[in-house]
Parts: sequence; structure tokens; C-alpha cells
Amino acid sequence: MEWRKLENRETLLNIKEESEKKPVLIFKHSTRCSISSMAIDRLARSWKDDEINPHCLYYLDLIAYRSISNQIEEMFQVPHQSPQILIIKNGRCVYDNSHMGINYQDIKNKLAEVSTNN
Repeated sequence: MEWRKLENRETLLNIKEESEKKPVLIFKHSTRCSISSMAIDRLARSWKDDEINPHCLYYLDLIAYRSISNQIEEMFQVPHQSPQILIIKNGRCVYDNSHMGINYQDIKNKLAEVSTNN
């Protein structure tokens, strides 16, 4: 599981463009929140690169880059949560979930669905 850092608006614009070719996953993580730490740990323990690897993964540190989270909310019309997972496809958010709703199997299924529906 290799996360790319999401730290600026340029990267966010690149994500939108990149999502035209394949789904992109964004994980919004609060480094001060135990629920957020638990969610990312559960995701990492379940992750299988051979099942999801062709998709791009981005990690947003909400404490350091809260303004980027606000831009995500505006750009993709998804209310802010923490932790939160988003799948971006064709420049829009096609899936989001937060807190204990962040589930590897659901993410895997949604990625498979949107990958076949270009």
C-alpha cells in the first residue's frame, strides 16, 4: 500500500485529471484522532496490492493541510468528515465513507465497479 501525499491544490487538480483515466482514492486522515488511526490501520491490514494496485492512492494529513480538505469538499461536493475515504472517477466523487464505515471490501467492490464502467 503506497500512498502519495496530497499537500497542495496542484496535486488535487492532478487527481481530478488522473481520475479521467482510472479511479483515484483519497484518504483524509486526522493524525490526532484515534478513530482515524484505527480506520487507516484496519485498511492497511486488509489491503492487498494485487487486488487494488492499479488505482492511485492519495493520503491527506488533515491537521497539516486542512485547507486542502476544504478544497476537496468544494471541488467534489462531499461534506468534510474525518477520517474519510473518497473514490474519484471522471472528475467527480463516486463513493465516500467515513469513520467506521471505511471498509476494504466496500472500497474494493466500488473500485471494481467504476473501473469497468468507463
